[in-house]
Amino acid sequence: MATADPDLDEALHAELGVLQRRIPEDQLRTLEGYAAEIFRAFGMDLDTPATRDTPRRFIRALYDVTAGYDGDPKLIKAFPTECRREPDCRLSQVIEGPVQFYALCEHHALPFFGHAYVGYIAREQIIGISKLTRVVRLYAQRFTVQERIGQQIVETLEEILRPAGVAVYLEAHHLCTMMRGVRGTSAQTRTTFWRGEYANDPTLRAGFFTACGLQR
Repeated sequence: MATADPDLDEALHAELGVLQRRIPEDQLRTLEGYAAEIFRAFGMDLDTPATRDTPRRFIRALYDVTAGYDGDPKLIKAFPTECRREPDCRLSQVIEGPVQFYALCEHHALPFFGHAYVGYIAREQIIGISKLTRVVRLYAQRFTVQERIGQQIVETLEEILRPAGVAVYLEAHHLCTMMRGVRGTSAQTRTTFWRGEYANDPTLRAGFFTACGLQR
């Protein structure tokens, strides 16, 4: 069974971007030239053994760390729940974390990085535990913002599983505030997202934080 609702498969494939990017070699070389022009203008000496290939390495690395645009078809698979409508099913949480992630802020193209904790309460479907890590990294490996990553994780799990509830907690350091601007050295940005039973029940939210080892 692919999803809780087979009719969602086409929409999920489109959302998860399962068709890989195709950037021709000549276009990559053109981009390397632009990178070289920028680095040289900002003061980098590109005529040393260490820096001659820096524009090429930079463009290829940028391509690698934005692999989330290629999607992950392994996410589009769910299984029948192990919970057989027992009374405690409504309270049974599946939680994964901390999931380390690295992303590029779409405002400055500078990195932000941190950890995610993801939980859900199953109805008819469950998902492989490794898929919770996959969904975090799918949306982190793009030009994005922290708030959007959490929103996309929640929406994707809702689409795939039709769960009773979804919880997502993200904490991250943003280099755009650490290397420039206010130059904060230790500030951490925290975001939470609650759907279904989590939104309605503060006890479940507290249980989620406790299970994650977080004091709230």
